[in-house]
Amino acid sequence: MDRIVLIGLNHTTAPVEIREKFAAVCLDRQTPLQGLARLPQIKEAFYLSTCNRMEVLFTTPNFDQGTAAVVGLLADIYGQTSGALKPYLYTYIDQEAVKHLFRVTCSLDSMVVGEPQILGQVKQAYREAVTAKTTGVILNRLLHKSFSVAKQVRTETRIGRSAVSISYAAVELAKKIFNELAGKKVLLIGAGEMAELAAEHLLTNGVEQVVVANRTLERALALARRFGGTTVALEEVVEQLQRVDIIISSTGSLEPILTAEQVKSRMRGRRNRPLFFIDIAVPRDIDPAINDLDNVYLYNIDDLQGIVELNKADRLKEAGRAEHIIAAEALKFEGWLRTLEVVPTIVSLRNKAEQIRECELQKTLHHFGALSQEQINSLEVLTRAIVNKVLHDPILFLKRTSHRTHKDIYIDMARKIFNLDGDLSASFEEDEVSLDSEKTLC
Repeated sequence: MDRIVLIGLNHTTAPVEIREKFAAVCLDRQTPLQGLARLPQIKEAFYLSTCNRMEVLFTTPNFDQGTAAVVGLLADIYGQTSGALKPYLYTYIDQEAVKHLFRVTCSLDSMVVGEPQILGQVKQAYREAVTAKTTGVILNRLLHKSFSVAKQVRTETRIGRSAVSISYAAVELAKKIFNELAGKKVLLIGAGEMAELAAEHLLTNGVEQVVVANRTLERALALARRFGGTTVALEEVVEQLQRVDIIISSTGSLEPILTAEQVKSRMRGRRNRPLFFIDIAVPRDIDPAINDLDNVYLYNIDDLQGIVELNKADRLKEAGRAEHIIAAEALKFEGWLRTLEVVPTIVSLRNKAEQIRECELQKTLHHFGALSQEQINSLEVLTRAIVNKVLHDPILFLKRTSHRTHKDIYIDMARKIFNLDGDLSASFEEDEVSLDSEKTLC
């Protein structure tokens, strides 16, 4: 039986200078898949590379030789010896390899637990393996199973439902305040990275327009162009409060950009429609006193970070439920894998029975003389039905054997009883001699 092996490294076992070396290989489109396919010790192979992980999943009839060959190939990519690379690698075998793959696709092994991008990356890597024709019966089944397990975990747990980044937490808060973001307008004060990411998430969630106010006009124009928005001068920010709904501020100012009095005076013009402030700047851009105004909501970087930490803790609780699902599905896959061991014997048994059926049917038809096609078809159906009924119990026995500890003994016994490894024609001749002898005796 071939072994399933997974060799890899990730953000917990290898520093960034080693991870980026493998990531660069993928960026250069020099996938190691073809190299893996050429290794005689490897039957099937799958290669995954992201910014935080590199993994090779493969099947091999010889664990030691297969593992050494794969590590050697990876070392060539890294430009070092196998010995230099090994300290950064982890190796999982059979069911542990299956569990690890499931944990990766379910995002339990990610730097941010529950992040959804990894599933898409595994699917893309699988498409590349299929194109390169490096996967077969076992890895095709295993990877498809990993996708369905990931879907099950997403459906049955809350592992991916709460925001764990500052920018996405801001979007979740905005949704709670406005119910929906369609038609809302965003004002970006400053052009910090988190503010930019938050604006990107807001637009993805239905926000209609982005207005950018930044000390550097070139940067403001670049951001506005990216989001299909407009720009205003910093001096116009107060006037914009009557036109926008969400303000994300991230300037480097040492003094507040907006005071409570400025906001209060503009709320009358807004007819008290809600106004949502996200202050990501340190020192803070927005006067904390505006939180006392009706229909004004202000969250600073610490508020958002607090939400993120709570959500991370919630995801870790859900991870425990996900681990249970993964363990159960890994056991089911192992059961399917065991049935593969009896498949060749079942196929041989069916083939032998079909040859006998066909041979005996032709003899019988020869004795009957001219028969209509309908009569011949009826005899075909009759003989097939007899064969299927005779084989039913032996095949059922073999399938159940796949789950027994000493299955090899049962499989060997079945092959000897039905002479599946002997010469069929010689067997027939022996049968003929035997039957002739019996006739003589009779």
